[in-house]
Amino acid sequence: MDGWDKPVGSSVGALMSKDNGSTPTSPLVNRSCADLKCYMVLFEAEKTAIGSICFLAGPFTFLENALVLGVIAATASLRQRPSYLFIGSLALADVFASCFFTTSFLDFHLFHRLDGPIAYLFKLGGVTMAFTGSVGSLLLTALDRYLCIHQASSYKVVLTRRRALLALLALWSATILISFLPLMGWRCPTGLSPPCSRLFPYIDHRYLACWVSFILVLLSLILSAYALILWRANRHEASMTGLQGAPTGGQARMRLDIRLARTLGLILLIMVGCWLPTLSFMLADISVQLTHTQQRAFAFCSTMCLVNSAVNPLLYALRCRELRVALMRLLGGLSEGLGCCQRHVGGDSTTTLPLGEGNNCSTHSESEAPRLVSCRPNTVSEMVGKQQLDMTGI
Repeated sequence: MDGWDKPVGSSVGALMSKDNGSTPTSPLVNRSCADLKCYMVLFEAEKTAIGSICFLAGPFTFLENALVLGVIAATASLRQRPSYLFIGSLALADVFASCFFTTSFLDFHLFHRLDGPIAYLFKLGGVTMAFTGSVGSLLLTALDRYLCIHQASSYKVVLTRRRALLALLALWSATILISFLPLMGWRCPTGLSPPCSRLFPYIDHRYLACWVSFILVLLSLILSAYALILWRANRHEASMTGLQGAPTGGQARMRLDIRLARTLGLILLIMVGCWLPTLSFMLADISVQLTHTQQRAFAFCSTMCLVNSAVNPLLYALRCRELRVALMRLLGGLSEGLGCCQRHVGGDSTTTLPLGEGNNCSTHSESEAPRLVSCRPNTVSEMVGKQQLDMTGI
């Protein structure tokens, strides 16, 4: 096959034909693949474009997710709530992604570092762990919101802080095990020769198939959870409309289920748009021999997973009113400290927000705050209605 059966010279650019500008045509390209240079297929222009994405998205992803982690860690009331534990897990995974993916990708494709099998598989395991943990944390967040809506009356009993921590422990244990299986021995028996993956050196097709299937299952469960949330919101809105009649005058507003559908649609569109192209190339790699053009397209699509990690805090964390309030308080305290303002601080130094009971489900946006009643709901229907209002801030 093109570019796989022949060794690549020391300079990838010297092997590219100027006639078509897309695939290597030098006769030196068609023998046995001797080292990792067979996978270094980017043109100079592509290196510049993809490198720019990594240099911009990598530090930005790290800073915003580190900020989310810092706010949750410094705020006692947020640390007690399962919803924010899951958001913290998502931020931690995205911090790992910003570090492992950016450094490994640039080191390999731009700087052409030729690592041995152990070093390469260790770096790849770190990248796999980061993205698997990110998708797994998204699933836990979706399940948390599903329980919040469908088990409104018993939510605090069903999802305690202890159970949330056990779920996170199980998630990260499974993630680490799955991610480092190639390093522990499940690698391609032929080294860099077929039938190994043409996207990842030393990776066996069977392992790649298992990992892609696992991620697809997680994404399917996320989609199902949000579909059930939307279905439950639609049913509740319809029942409330039947009981109370159509709103009139100043009470008229957009239906809750429509606003919820817009929010969930944005979240799912970004998630699927970032992950589907990458997973599609991986599935193709399992079944067919990819060309250099397809390898280069995959390199670009894989950076979309990093972009997804950059967007996650904006969709899940910073839309939460409680977290924004905690952030502003921490920044206010920091500015006072830098301004040498003298203030007596007594008791616990961690920020505590008046969030009500410690295990309220999910979060709400600032725009919905005026509509939330201060008293606790007395019926299951009222509890579901309040929790669905909270869900619009996701």
